[in-house]
Amino acid sequence: MEISVVVPAYNAAPTIGACLEGLLAQSVPRHRYEVIVVDDGSDDQTKQVVRGYDVHLIDQPHQGPARARNRGVAEARGEIVLFTDADCVPANDWIGQMVTPFEDPEVVGVKGAYRTRQKGILPRFVQCEYEERYQRMARLRQIDFIDTYAAGYRREVFLEQGGFDIRYPDASVEDQEFSFRLAERGYKMIFNPQAVVYHQHPRTVGAYFKRKFNIGYWKVMVLQRHPQKAVSDSHTPQSLKVQMGVVLLLIPVVGLVVLTGLVLPFLVAAILYAVSVLPFVVRTLPRDPLVALLSPFLLFVRAVALGCGMQKGLWDLAFRTEVRGSHA
Repeated sequence: MEISVVVPAYNAAPTIGACLEGLLAQSVPRHRYEVIVVDDGSDDQTKQVVRGYDVHLIDQPHQGPARARNRGVAEARGEIVLFTDADCVPANDWIGQMVTPFEDPEVVGVKGAYRTRQKGILPRFVQCEYEERYQRMARLRQIDFIDTYAAGYRREVFLEQGGFDIRYPDASVEDQEFSFRLAERGYKMIFNPQAVVYHQHPRTVGAYFKRKFNIGYWKVMVLQRHPQKAVSDSHTPQSLKVQMGVVLLLIPVVGLVVLTGLVLPFLVAAILYAVSVLPFVVRTLPRDPLVALLSPFLLFVRAVALGCGMQKGLWDLAFRTEVRGSHA
């Protein structure tokens, strides 16, 4: 067995079937890979759905996706371990695209890409967000950031480096932390935008805000361990940090305007924000004019959600010693 695909699943009955159908219809011959689904204590029909497919099902109490993925790798037989999520549908050449870069013996990690077939405005905006990051990563010969919706590692290295940190109880940033860890230890990881999975992005502003808040909250623990990544990583656009900074300044600036009537500080903050979002708007305009028009507002929502999440994470870190609990 050359390749193992690990899929963690928690109450994934509505989506896991399509995921497995995609995984079992790959261009890579079936005898070359196994599919392992780790049911993380689901209380819906996930296990029953999975049993209808020719895959290996592992059942465990609910312990979070980090433990589920680690459990899958522990029982995998492949030299290369791939990860995707239960709400993703891989393109039929996904496995082939994911494993091809491992022909270079120095490569230990590979990142693939999201696409979506959704037509709603917010999913289209989220896809444009990812495309901005993919353009950034495509220019780099090596990366330090791999997401588990389309991820691959050499199993031996994954186990040697301890796998995903199980202190992250929800699907949040445990995948970021692991790839940062590998990068710091000199391992080579690359981005292959041709390794595609199709995803259901958040459909509402509320769901999007909640997701970004969760990322911001757990990012605090990542940056506590890898503080240099607050400056730069291969995935995060620098404009996002400017937007978050401007949003954090707006509260005292608005207070200053109310108390003194001075509007200049507010105008300066507004100009800084406009400059920071302009490149995104310009890139998005030819592809999706409506999303481009709405993106200043949606990028503001993103900055607020991430900033609030990080503020909550910092508060918990300061007064509880470590961040903990679920904020998904």
